[in-house]
Amino acid sequence: LDVGSNGLEAALGIVRVERQRNKLTSLGLGGCSIGPTGAAGIAEYVSGSGVLKSLDLDDNHVGAEGAAAIAEALRGNGVLKTLDLNGNKIGDEGAKAIGGALADNAGLTNLVLYDNRIGNEGAKALAAALRVNEVLKN
Repeated sequence: LDVGSNGLEAALGIVRVERQRNKLTSLGLGGCSIGPTGAAGIAEYVSGSGVLKSLDLDDNHVGAEGAAAIAEALRGNGVLKTLDLNGNKIGDEGAKAIGGALADNAGLTNLVLYDNRIGNEGAKALAAALRVNEVLKN
């Protein structure tokens, strides 16, 4: 299901329903302007989902705070295979959080992080995670 570019309330409404339903394997929320608060709600859904395999959160302004919430959800989720976080300006702090989660995550195989203002420190954290993560391919 792709409901991208429909705003925060549409995105969170779908997530609220899907928490109870738990049937979607793919969810597109790109361009919904969810921000860090919306990312936290979506992260809660991701951590409890046993079926979601693909999540598109591109261009949502989640920032480092939202990336940290998503990262925490990744730690306990072995089902999600694809995560698109492009254009979210997560910076070094968000990249460090994602890197920490990748070190523990054994499910994610595709991760999109372009256009996120990741500098040297964030890149180092991601590189360190790649040394121990054996499943991330793209």
